[in-house]
Amino acid sequence: MTQSVVVQVGQCGNQIGCCFWDLALREHAAVNQKGIYDEAISSFFRNVDTRVVGDGGSISKGKICSLKARAVLIDMEEGVVNEILQGPLRDVFDSKQLITDISGSGNNWAVGYKVFGSLYQEQILEKLRKSAEHCDCLQCFFIIHSMGGGTGSGLGTFLLKLLEDEFPEVYRFVTSVYPSGEDDVITSPYNSILAMKELNEHADCVLPIDNQSLFDIISKIDLMVNSGKLGTTIKPKSLVTSSAGAVKKWHQRPFDAMNNIVANLLLNLTSSARFEGSLNMDLNEISMNLVPFPQLHYLVSSLTPLYTLADVNIPTRRLDQMFSDAFSKDHQLIRADPKHSLYLACALMVRGNVQVSDLRRNIERLKPSLQFVSWNQEGWKTSLCSVPPVGHSHSLLALANNTCVKPTFMELKERFMRLYKKKAHLHHYLQIEGMEESGFMEAVSSLSGLIEEYNQLDATKSMPVEDFPRLSIAV
Repeated sequence: MTQSVVVQVGQCGNQIGCCFWDLALREHAAVNQKGIYDEAISSFFRNVDTRVVGDGGSISKGKICSLKARAVLIDMEEGVVNEILQGPLRDVFDSKQLITDISGSGNNWAVGYKVFGSLYQEQILEKLRKSAEHCDCLQCFFIIHSMGGGTGSGLGTFLLKLLEDEFPEVYRFVTSVYPSGEDDVITSPYNSILAMKELNEHADCVLPIDNQSLFDIISKIDLMVNSGKLGTTIKPKSLVTSSAGAVKKWHQRPFDAMNNIVANLLLNLTSSARFEGSLNMDLNEISMNLVPFPQLHYLVSSLTPLYTLADVNIPTRRLDQMFSDAFSKDHQLIRADPKHSLYLACALMVRGNVQVSDLRRNIERLKPSLQFVSWNQEGWKTSLCSVPPVGHSHSLLALANNTCVKPTFMELKERFMRLYKKKAHLHHYLQIEGMEESGFMEAVSSLSGLIEEYNQLDATKSMPVEDFPRLSIAV
């Protein structure tokens, strides 16, 4: 069994991370009711005997003593991390695996990357090495951060290069929250474009998330619940939108419900690596099968169902609807319409009471409405995990390498150019040692190159698919 380490950076990264660890504990508690430290739990948690001082307290099997998250928490403001350490999850985090400062990065990528990057490089490396030493077989680093602020975008992408240099064989999966057009950080286009260059060069897979899409999804569920259309069929212990375990408490804190959707994305992404099933998919298989070209590693995600239905025996129609919803633009975690764009590859990660025949039937049903590149018409990767999310009978995570991400990048570039043409706010960046204006041009050039690669793929959409003759086998 492999292990993964979660590195949560900045306010957004730590808030999503906090939700993730809460949901992960609930999920394993629901499955592992005997309290035995097993391989599934070991993928994200260490078992520690707190009576032993130092690093000698790790326990590889037997009863669970004290679980510690395989995590590194980084923020250049203390607020969110302090809140976590005072909350119900305080004992899950190893105090030696935290890095905080007081001043913050002031919504400035250059401060996060250039100033705090060099200042904290050795400390960050030390924490990462320590996390790696606690793993038997480290497979992946999950980085959670936002693109619009200073610490998440700057320090978050700085450590990507560190990880590549220090752990070249370990996969780097990045969950990046992109700013919406109504973002209240004026410099977010600068921060996002500068961070994008680092993601292009140093990430293995990026899961872009759009705040506006998350908000729209939560609003839709809210409307359905309050209108009474779902009747009493919503289970109280659903983990998709509420870690509080009650639908009416979604909005205890700003972004709580939105963060929980992203946390569930990460849970479902790793479910096949943690639990048994008839079709397992490891994290390295996602990168191998879904990323045909190094820079085109941005995967659009959708999660269905978004609310919990009560019945366990799934009627075929309802199960088929789950597959249909995964390709609907209303269920994507960024504003995108994959059905009307070009697929390079697609992964379907199913959990719960679903058969291989259900999977194959739905792929055949949906294939005619989806356009794949001519050289990868059978570009499907599938997994079936027998353990459903808590409160669900079944769920589906779809990951699409699709040209529908291009409009998000084009809009970001337009917002960047509006500021950059006026040289607005540029002096805040250029006064940071090591930051030069050429860095902005290199970053926008990198993004333009990425957009052009998607343009070239889109240009092949109308090309006929070659039907190669198959080898005849004499029987």
